[in-house]
Amino acid sequence: MFEGLDMSKMGQMMEELQSKAKAMEEQSKLITMTAKAGGGMIEVTANGAGEVIDINIDNSILDDKESLQILLISAINDVFKMVEDNKKSQAMGMMGGMNPFGMK
Repeated sequence: MFEGLDMSKMGQMMEELQSKAKAMEEQSKLITMTAKAGGGMIEVTANGAGEVIDINIDNSILDDKESLQILLISAINDVFKMVEDNKKSQAMGMMGGMNPFGMK
């Protein structure tokens, strides 16, 4: 069942993966994504690490607390979804060139 498995290369491959993951984490902080809600009245920007780095709120919505809250929640959820999708995409790209089982 594990005829093609080369255990001697597993440690090296894990080290490579850890190194790539660390580099990817640092690089992700340089990526920014922005989600808008309410036709652009609310904008939330986050970096690839999932840290919210900016929020812009149009003055016209400041008097409507309930709408402001709903739009903020929507924009924050959208930007976090974008961050998660980006992380998944990067992880798939990182794994793309590696075959831990040595099979072709």
